[in-house]
Amino acid sequence: MAQYFSIHPANPQPRLVRQSAEIVRAGGVIAYPTDSSYAFGCQVGNADAVRRIRTLRAVDDSHHLTLVCRDLGEIGRYALLDNWQFRIVKQGVPGSYTFLLPASREVPRRLKHPRRSTIGVRVPQHAVVQALLDELGAPLLSSTLIPAGALEPLNDPEVIRERYEHALDLIIDSGACHLEPTTVIDLAVSPPVVVRLGRGDPAQLGLQTAAA
Repeated sequence: MAQYFSIHPANPQPRLVRQSAEIVRAGGVIAYPTDSSYAFGCQVGNADAVRRIRTLRAVDDSHHLTLVCRDLGEIGRYALLDNWQFRIVKQGVPGSYTFLLPASREVPRRLKHPRRSTIGVRVPQHAVVQALLDELGAPLLSSTLIPAGALEPLNDPEVIRERYEHALDLIIDSGACHLEPTTVIDLAVSPPVVVRLGRGDPAQLGLQTAAA
């Protein structure tokens, strides 16, 4: 049975943030709010928790998971960026963008795309996520909270609770999020490709707005 924490979206309660981080460190899989939709999250190095997220999403290892990072500097630890890639990413963090980039040696092989050796990275603009990342001192491995077989993410924590209370270890309720997931931009190719058009506007990054 998942624990259920109501955490203020603008002023997260430190005690609940600490408890949330403890659950993640213990190998838990959580549902948490972002600046786009809700997401599943777990500790980067926990293989069992990663498998649980892939099962919840009904995706295989060819589906990119995302490292949710604190800032641009942390992205640079886990992804390889040339100058042109850095300029684009810098404009999109924090924000509702996920960038696909070549993974660094810091990323476990099982988390990289099996053929491309890439990883998704992002920095959400959400106080609860930032507080949780600061407490963890490390990224969260995440995936948009889209139920298996569905096309849209869930944004209501009560609905998430009804559906996943026996499958998750924690649900963080910070109110409803946006229904749109992030915009996904492949920066491992040149020119960049908009893989999924979501809440983030590619035009703000100097990219075409039409999804590939």
